Order: sequence, then C-alpha cells, then structure tokens
Amino acid sequence: MADVKLAAETRTEFGKGAARRIRRDSKVPAVVYGHGAEPVHITLPGHELQLALRTPNVLITLDIEGKTQLAIPKAVQRDAIKGFLEHVDLLVVTRGEKVNVEVYVHTEGELAPGAYLLEHVLSTLNVEAEATHIPESVTVSIAGLEAGDSILAKDIPLPEGTTLVTDEDAVVLQVLAAQAEEAPAEGEPEATEA
Repeated sequence: MADVKLAAETRTEFGKGAARRIRRDSKVPAVVYGHGAEPVHITLPGHELQLALRTPNVLITLDIEGKTQLAIPKAVQRDAIKGFLEHVDLLVVTRGEKVNVEVYVHTEGELAPGAYLLEHVLSTLNVEAEATHIPESVTVSIAGLEAGDSILAKDIPLPEGTTLVTDEDAVVLQVLAAQAEEAPAEGEPEATEA
C-alpha cells in the first residue's frame, strides 16, 4: 500500500470563482471530514495529488499547517473532457481503524483451450481492512477454467487482516462459450453490406 505525504493549506474562499483561481494555480480544492469533526476545506498541490491518486486506496498523510492527518480518498471529481482534478473528498482515518473500501480483482493464468470468453461480472470487491494496510488489489487464478465455470467472491483469496464485505455468493467471474456466427442456410442469399 502506498503512503504519500502532501502539504495542504486551509482555504477560506468558496464557490466557483475561488475554485477556478485555485485550479489556475495548479492546485486542487479538497475537503477533509470524518470522526465527527467539522469538515476542513483545504488546497492540495495538483501534480502531486494526481500522482498519488494513480494508486487505488492510497493512504495520504496530510500536513495541514503543521498538524498531520491520515486520510484516504473518498470521492474524486474530474473534468469530463480534459480529465484534470476538480475536487477531492478525503476521509480521516486513524492507525488501526478498519475501513470499507473497494479493491480491484485481477486475473492470472489462461482459460482451458477452446473458444471461451471470461466475463467480469464484478471488477471490484468491497472489503474491510485496516486503514494502514489496505490492499491495492486481489488476484485470482483462472487457469484451466471452462464454459460454465464461475468464481464466487468467497473463492478469492484475501490478504491477511482483510475481510470480505461483498456477498460471499456473488459471482465475480464466469466463463462463457464463444458464440459462433451462424452460416446462412442453403438457398438463402448471404447478407451483403449496403
């Protein structure tokens, strides 16, 4: 799990105009909340935050005017066209605290020989883990699976200290037989493009 340190500045200006000025300075407006405390509105360095958010469930150590605070990203708003960060919500966490997060499911291995397709019914799993030990992803082997085989959430090995929140009988992956295109019957003309 990645642990990133970012220097944050508190902000007192709000609204679209203030947010635009912040983004013009290559910074990102953000809010930190949780543990019953009042939300703290901050400004974060844009480039460093963009790099940090490349890692799923990154643990961020914020330096807010000399005080350190651990947080994880809860909601990230990006510009729909250009993709730059518009706003980030961060959730306060403490060492030893359990949090619910989504982790990506990665596959390894090859399906059995034949015309099979692997369908990702769920691309992420909801898990509970200690805030300082959140896995970036989980990996499951699909080696030798054939049509009709499926992998349930309870079949995916989780790292130590991580518990499954997703329904354990939920289908995560399933293998389907590839559908061949039907040949035209004798006497029928083949379809042509217009």
